[in-house]
Amino acid sequence: MRRPARLLALVAVTLLAGCGKPQFSDAEKKTVASLALSNLPALKTDTTNRFADLPAAAALGSTLFFDLSMSRDGTVSCSTCHKIDRQFQDDLPQAVGVGRTNRRTMPLAGVARDPWFFWDGRRDSLWAQALTPLENPLEQAGNRAAYAHYIKARFGERYERIFGPLPDLSSIPANASPLGNDAEQAAWKAMSGAQRDAVNRVFANIGKAIAAFERSIEPQPTRFDRFAVDLVTGAKPRPEDAFSPQEIQGLKLFIGKANCVTCHNGPRFTDNSFHNTGVPPVKDLPPDRGRIDAVAQVEADPFNCLSAYRDGDASACGELRFMVRDAPQLVRAYKTPSLRGAADRPPYMHAGQFSSLDEVVAHYAKASPSVEGVSEVHPLDLSDRERAALVAFLKTLSEQAGQ
Repeated sequence: MRRPARLLALVAVTLLAGCGKPQFSDAEKKTVASLALSNLPALKTDTTNRFADLPAAAALGSTLFFDLSMSRDGTVSCSTCHKIDRQFQDDLPQAVGVGRTNRRTMPLAGVARDPWFFWDGRRDSLWAQALTPLENPLEQAGNRAAYAHYIKARFGERYERIFGPLPDLSSIPANASPLGNDAEQAAWKAMSGAQRDAVNRVFANIGKAIAAFERSIEPQPTRFDRFAVDLVTGAKPRPEDAFSPQEIQGLKLFIGKANCVTCHNGPRFTDNSFHNTGVPPVKDLPPDRGRIDAVAQVEADPFNCLSAYRDGDASACGELRFMVRDAPQLVRAYKTPSLRGAADRPPYMHAGQFSSLDEVVAHYAKASPSVEGVSEVHPLDLSDRERAALVAFLKTLSEQAGQ
């Protein structure tokens, strides 16, 4: 009984490997080519942040990114959760700053190319996103008046060389914020409109500096990218870049039967959109409805694209002005994450629901219904061998291409 099974396996391997040459249709080659990092377009200018590509701003942003003093108790920086040696994420199911949050830390490679930020898209620019953890009581837990004073005391000259003169902060309370504790909120309300605006402008520039640094973090080519180029050009791959029959099968499943490429497309393997895929909630975490609740948050953000703190004109704000605001598909919908490097950063999903890629693939194959709203995922008839092949392919998005 074993010989026929072995014979079938040998035939399958031969068909996939094509005697050493992977057999892909022209349509498949085109799809594979579209996923290669070599097709990633140049990073667009951020017209809402005129300092985005200024080296001095990026240098200041880098300093602030790693500065533990950019938190209430001096123990948390951006880099606490976005670890430079871990793809700028932290390997935890939920991020831990001053307290534990209810979401997974997202990696930062290529993040400047996103139209929306966070798992639910509650911010519409990289610089507005950078401001949010600074005042989140579970992350860095600071307040914007304190940040303005800190910038003036510690980085005043650097700030002014980049952004121009700092405002007079002598009459500004040491601690004040519309999002802080009761005392900080009361102090904020007691400030004049001009004072609040002055603090907000310094605060916005902090975000713009951090964003300038984060724009430099780009994905690196992997073994998949070398394979893709060789496939399309017909070049013979180097041994270290060649795909195994299992990896080839996984790639074919990814762009074919498993239909992963519908959402995980383009050179970053993401459509930058939001989907309900039936991912279960995590016990004891606060209710989380995803994109449907984030719409109101991004519209109310005082630093969104339509605010007075945006550089440039409102022509850059099309995403915000024309976003879908109320639709059933937004319920428990979360951003499609990039799959580049995913094999090296478990756990997975927006709150670390799955501990391995095997569990992720099993979830999509089973397609359990969503606890709220309607999941877009339909059951897949995948064998154990096909699931393993998909995982094998996904690992090629983490393995660095040979130099």
